[in-house]
Amino acid sequence: METLLDRAHLAQQTFGDDDLAREVLALFSGQCDRLLPGIADPDRDGAGRADLAHTLKGSALGVGAMRVAALAGRLESALRAGDAPAIRDLAPALARAVRETLALL
Repeated sequence: METLLDRAHLAQQTFGDDDLAREVLALFSGQCDRLLPGIADPDRDGAGRADLAHTLKGSALGVGAMRVAALAGRLESALRAGDAPAIRDLAPALARAVRETLALL
């Protein structure tokens, strides 16, 4: 299973600056709060939800939230393919991974 938060990756991305790392993680947390409701909204079209999952995947990769990135990528693919069973499984798994990752901050 992927790492929740790769702190070495985060340190590399933020040039070892702890203040910058905290700022980047705060931005990531806020983005999770904004994106997850749309990703989980079954009344929203699949392409729109997939775009939100793609955005979250990129942000997660940037901060080293590898499990979130992997699940967001898998959910993005499932949404684009219209794979309802995968979407049903992946959406709550992504939300759980986000909660677990944010709890580390």
